[in-house]
Amino acid sequence: MQFFNNMGKPTLILFFVLFSITFYAQEVTVLDADTGVPVDNIAIYNKDRSKATVSDSNGKCDLGMFSKTEKITFQHISYERYVTTKSQIAKKGNRVYLYLKSEELQEVILSVSKWEQQKKNIPQKIETLDARSIAFSTPQTSADLLQNSGKVFVQKSQLGGGSPMIRGFATNRLLLSVDGVRMNNAIFRGGNLQNVISIDPFTIKKTEVVFGPGSVIYGSDAIGGVMNFYTQNPHFSYTDSLAFSGGAQYRFASANNENTAHVDFNLGQRKWASYTSISYNSFGDLKMGKHGQDSYLRNNYVVRRNGADVLMVNENPEKQIASGYNQINMLQKFTFKPNNDWNYDLGLYYSETSDYPRYDRLIRPTGDGQGLRSAEWYYGPQKWFMGNFQVTKKGNNKFYDGVKLTAAYQFFEESRHDRGFGDVELFSTKEKVDALSMNLDFENKKMGKLHLYYGGEYVLNKVNSKGSQRNIQTDEVERTASRYPDGATWQTAAGYVNGEYQLKPNVTILSGIRYSQVWVDAQFEKTFYPFPFDEADLITGALTGSLGISWFPKADWQVTLNGSTGFRAPNIDDIGKIFDSEPGSVVVPNPDLEPEYAYNGEIGIRKNFQDKLVLKGAAFYTYLVDALVRRDFTFNGQTEIEYNGEPSNVQAIQNAAKAYVYGFEFGVEAYLDDHWSLVSNLTLTEGVEEDDDGTDSPARHAAPTFGDVHVVWQNQKLKADVFLNYNGEISNEDLALSEQGKTYIYASDANGNPYAPSWYTLNFKSQYQISNAFKATLGLENMTNQRYRMYSSGIVAPGTNLILGLGYVF
Repeated sequence: MQFFNNMGKPTLILFFVLFSITFYAQEVTVLDADTGVPVDNIAIYNKDRSKATVSDSNGKCDLGMFSKTEKITFQHISYERYVTTKSQIAKKGNRVYLYLKSEELQEVILSVSKWEQQKKNIPQKIETLDARSIAFSTPQTSADLLQNSGKVFVQKSQLGGGSPMIRGFATNRLLLSVDGVRMNNAIFRGGNLQNVISIDPFTIKKTEVVFGPGSVIYGSDAIGGVMNFYTQNPHFSYTDSLAFSGGAQYRFASANNENTAHVDFNLGQRKWASYTSISYNSFGDLKMGKHGQDSYLRNNYVVRRNGADVLMVNENPEKQIASGYNQINMLQKFTFKPNNDWNYDLGLYYSETSDYPRYDRLIRPTGDGQGLRSAEWYYGPQKWFMGNFQVTKKGNNKFYDGVKLTAAYQFFEESRHDRGFGDVELFSTKEKVDALSMNLDFENKKMGKLHLYYGGEYVLNKVNSKGSQRNIQTDEVERTASRYPDGATWQTAAGYVNGEYQLKPNVTILSGIRYSQVWVDAQFEKTFYPFPFDEADLITGALTGSLGISWFPKADWQVTLNGSTGFRAPNIDDIGKIFDSEPGSVVVPNPDLEPEYAYNGEIGIRKNFQDKLVLKGAAFYTYLVDALVRRDFTFNGQTEIEYNGEPSNVQAIQNAAKAYVYGFEFGVEAYLDDHWSLVSNLTLTEGVEEDDDGTDSPARHAAPTFGDVHVVWQNQKLKADVFLNYNGEISNEDLALSEQGKTYIYASDANGNPYAPSWYTLNFKSQYQISNAFKATLGLENMTNQRYRMYSSGIVAPGTNLILGLGYVF
C-alpha cells in the first residue's frame, strides 16, 4: 500500500488506465481462410450493434470494447458471416479466418489461364469444390470427391481406383493437374485409370473441373475436360512471433471397415511458412447391398492350399473378398516471400498404396461358367512422387504484370501381376516413369480493354518397363516381354497466348491459340516377339484454339457461347503396348499413329431469381476425328498369336474411327430461407463411335443419365443433408461393343443379354461444430441397402454405409 501512496494521484490514474488497456484490449487479425491473406474493411459488431469497429488494411482490429463472452459478428459482402467471442478468438491465437461466399459469379478461377480470373467472364463451364464442401462430403479418395460433386461420373474396376468420365470422355482424354502441374504421363492408357487416388482429399484447398477441351492451356489429352486440384498453402504469421496451427482427423466407414487418420500443421513467420500433412487409410473388403441383382454376388473365390488352387464358397456373398488395400499420403510445402513482388514455393508430394486386387479380373468366370479364370490378379504398389518448385514475380513491366516459372519432377511406379487358376507361373510387368516439366506463364497488364495471358511449356517423359514370370513352386524367375518398350521417351514443347477482351461492360470475349510439337521415340526388342519394325519415331504437331463469349443481357441473366478444339497426341501406351485387353485378345504395338482432334461447341444459360433461385443449363456437342481406338489388327500377317501361353486375337490402337458426343447439363439452387436450401444436378450424355468401314456403336465412355437432389439445413453449428443419387439404365443395344463382352459385370435383361440397370440411393450426411476445436461428422449412405454397380465398374458399390468422423483443430 505504501507503494501506491508514494505514486501520487496522477500517476496512479495513469497506471490503472494502462493496466485496463493492456487487460481489456485484444488486437486480432482477420484472414482469408483459403489464402491466409489479411482482409480489410470487415465490419465487427455486437448483437445490438451498440459497439462496432472495422479491420484495417492489414486485417487488424482492436476488440477492447467488447466483453470476453458477448457474441461478436464479423461481416463482409464477399465473406460468410462469422459469429464468435473474444475468449474463443484468443484460443485461436487472436486470428479470425473467414470463408468467401459460394456465390458463383464472385468466384476467382485459376484453371483457364493459370492466373486469377473472374468466373463471370469465362465462357466455359467450370465447377468448383472448396475445402469446406469436400470435408462435409467425407470422401474416401479424390475419385469419390469428384463423384460426390454430382457433376462427374466415376467408374471403378476395383476399390483402389476411380476413373472419371466427363462429357463422354475418360482416361487419357481427360487431364489431371495438381497445383498447376500436369499429372498425365506417357503411359496413361485408354483403359480405366486410378491415378486420381494418389491425390489426398484432406490436403485439397479447391478443385476446379473444366468441362470441354482445355488444350489451349494444357496441350495434349485435355479433350473432354481438365481436373485441377489445388492443395493447401502454408500461411504466414502477421506478427513477429512464430505462428503454429494444425489439426487432426479420424474417419470410420462401416461398408469397408475404413480406418483413416490424418494430421497436418502449419508453421509461419512473416516471410516464410511451412505446411505438413500426413494421411493413412486402411480399407477392408467392401460389402455390397442386400437388395438387387443376384448376379453381382461374390459366390466364390480362390485360395491356395497345399500347393494347389482351391475354389472356395463365400459364406457371405455380399462381401467382396480381395478388394481391400492400404494407402499413405504425405505433403510438405515451403513458401518464402522476401517482399511483395517475389514468392518462392516448394512442394513435395508422395503417395503409395499397398498391393491392391483388380477385382473385375478376379470375378471373371471360366468358359463353362463353373470356375474362375484367375487365381491372382493384383496391382503392385502405386507410387507417385512430385517435387514442384515455383517462382512468382509481380510488378509493372513492359511485357508482363506477373510471371510464373514452374519446374517439376514426377516419378510414377506401377506393376501388374496375374496368374491363371491352376497355373504355377505368375506373370508380372513393372513400369516406372520419370517426368520433367517446365512452364513459363505470363500475365500481361491490361492494354485498354484487353488482358493477355501467354507462355510456354516443355515436358519430357522417360519410360522404364520390365517383364518377368515367376514359378510360385520353385521360385524361379525368368525375364519375359515388357509391357512397353524399355527406355522409350515422349516429349512436347508448346507456346500459347490467351486473351480476355471486355467488349462492353456486360460482354466479355475470351480467345486463345496454342501450337504443340510432340516427339515419340521407342526402340522395340525382338527377343520375345518378331516385330516387323525396329522403332517408332513420331514427330507430330497440333494447332488448337478457342473462342467464347460471356454475355449478361441483364444483371440476373448470363449467356455463354464457346467453341474450342482439342487434341491428343499418341503416347507410349498407344504406340508400344503389349497387354491382354480382354479374355482371348492381346493388344500389340502400332507405330503408325497420328493425333486425334476434337471440335467442340457449347452454350450455357444461367438465371438468378432475386438470389432465391438459380437455374443453370448447358448443351454441348463434340466431334472427334482420327479417333485412337482399339480394333482388330494383324501381326506379321497373323490375326492370332500366343500371349502368356494362351492363343489370343490380335488387336492394336488405330486411327480407325470418328466419334460424336452430345448432351445436356442442368442445375438448380434454391435458397428457401436462412436455414433451408435445395440443390440438384442432372447430366444426360449420348455418344457414338463410327468406324472407317461405316459401322457404328455406342461410345464406351458416355455415362448413363445421372443426377442428385440435396435438401440441406444449416445454422452456425450444424449442417445436415438428405440427398438422393440416381443413375439411368443403359440397355443392351446402347452398350458399347467392348462392354457387351463383359457379361460377368453386368446384369442380364429378359433376353439374357447384358445391360446396366438403373438405380438410386437415399443418403444422409451431417456435420456438427461441437466447439471451436472439435467437429464431428455423421453419415448414412445407401440407407435402403441397394445392391448396384456403377456403369462399366467391376466392383459393386457399397451397401448401407455408416460414416463417423471427428476433427480437432489446434
